[in-house]
Amino acid sequence: MSVETQAVEGIQLSDAAATKVKSLLNQEGRDDLRLRVAVQPGGCSGLRYQLFFDERSLDGDAIADFGGVEVVVDRMSVPYLGGAVIDFVDTIEKQGFTIDNPNATGSCACGDSFS
Repeated sequence: MSVETQAVEGIQLSDAAATKVKSLLNQEGRDDLRLRVAVQPGGCSGLRYQLFFDERSLDGDAIADFGGVEVVVDRMSVPYLGGAVIDFVDTIEKQGFTIDNPNATGSCACGDSFS
């Protein structure tokens, strides 16, 4: 069974996010995982982001490599994520991944949901 993939157009992973992903992958002790970014219905603004490690390859996945960190986006999520920048922040106020998405016309205060 072959799985058809394409390159992710325009999505970016900051150096800080790539470093954090590598660190988390090292903690997992597996070399078959990739960072999957998806857009799903839900959240207070209509759509929400999902970031998780995944070993699966799905038909139509778009893949980008950022210094050894593979980012995978399913074909339904690709149009929502073109030009998006995934970053990792670690401040006294907040720690975690953020997504700056030029396709989002509005967002919620939680930062996990957009429209």
